[in-house]
Amino acid sequence: VQLQASGGGLVQAGGSLRLSCAVSGWPTSIYAMGWFRQAPGKDREFVAEISRSGGDKYYADSVKGRFTISRDNAKNTQYLQMNSLKPEDTAVYYCAASYRRYTDYDPSSYDFWGQGTQVTVSS
Repeated sequence: VQLQASGGGLVQAGGSLRLSCAVSGWPTSIYAMGWFRQAPGKDREFVAEISRSGGDKYYADSVKGRFTISRDNAKNTQYLQMNSLKPEDTAVYYCAASYRRYTDYDPSSYDFWGQGTQVTVSS
């Protein structure tokens, strides 16, 4: 299983970006998919998670109401729509996939990771 993240870039505060994560070698037993981010000097933190059906979505408080996670199982792809971006959203964003239904939004619960894509928000 390989995950390939794309869509990062430089944007001004208040702008939008859409991240994509294409999954190859898709195992049917993958359940949760998620996004994490890591800023320089900080730990990797949870951003958003979506269940296999797409019916359950969870967000970090810091992005709730601004970010939207989605997935297209037919295309083996998940997305993160990021609106009203703030400078504090600047980080490397990682997509991830888990066999688990309940991850507790913990990076150690995720089995597969993409390479990361840089998002930089200027003030």
